[in-house]
Amino acid sequence: MRKITTSQVHAHLQVFACAARHLSFTRCAEELNVTPGAISQQIKQLEENLGFSLFHRAGRGLQLTAQGQRLALVANEIHERVMEELRDLNSAGISGVFRLRCIPSFLNKWLMPRLPALAKAFPNIELRINAEDSSDSLRGEEFDLAIDLNDGSYAGLLTTVLFEEQIFPVCSPALLSGRPPLSDASQLVHYPLLHDVTAWRGSYEYAEWEFYLKETGVKGIDVRRGHCFNRNYMTIEAAKMGMGVAIARKFLIQKELDEGTLIIPFGELISARKRYVIAYSDGTLNNPAKRAIFDWLIEQAELSQSQYT
Repeated sequence: MRKITTSQVHAHLQVFACAARHLSFTRCAEELNVTPGAISQQIKQLEENLGFSLFHRAGRGLQLTAQGQRLALVANEIHERVMEELRDLNSAGISGVFRLRCIPSFLNKWLMPRLPALAKAFPNIELRINAEDSSDSLRGEEFDLAIDLNDGSYAGLLTTVLFEEQIFPVCSPALLSGRPPLSDASQLVHYPLLHDVTAWRGSYEYAEWEFYLKETGVKGIDVRRGHCFNRNYMTIEAAKMGMGVAIARKFLIQKELDEGTLIIPFGELISARKRYVIAYSDGTLNNPAKRAIFDWLIEQAELSQSQYT
């Protein structure tokens, strides 16, 4: 058996327990708000680390192996104990109104698909979601928790990192049809560029492309052209429609890559030198409801990182 980290065990077993209950990667993916491909990859990694198979794959169906049946008994027992504990916590006062401030791109692409699971886990908490652009002047009295993309320092607030952001180019496969190859950055001269003008707050509209090309050592590309949008998700939608090549963020794009509506035509992932962080006032996490949602967000972030590493 290969050595497995604690975070990997937690993430893998959560996925395995779900897949074992449903005997379907598709239904498991629906429950966890990820793609079937991500579930399959997680199970494959777990099997490789354990050194034995957990499922027999026959056509579209799944059956547990002997080892899988034994592990499923333990995993499902743990799952039931956790769900029972959550119900007890809810009945013990995990209730009230919760105010979350979040940047629109992260809210739209990462958090919204997970909100039904959050509401189900904490049915007595009423959510107040506010989408706002990134800001280094957050005011703690206006929210309980805030998810922001910045360098992670805010006057008068504490922060916890969710993700270190990475960026890379993406486009629709249809964009490449009938055009010159796009196997390296020098060939961008033949393609329109798509710009997220809010990516580098307070800067010019083509700053993100300029940053990416500079970090990868590519010169001679005129980035002062193409279409501009003031939201990341709008830029990505334009890329899906074949309007040009966009810069994507790792944790906001996996669904499109798994589905094949977007591809990475060339290049490598580079650090955006920015982080998604949770910001909050001192003392916020002493409140049971706020602490519960904070912990839930951290767990979801760890699961995402284990799936898309």
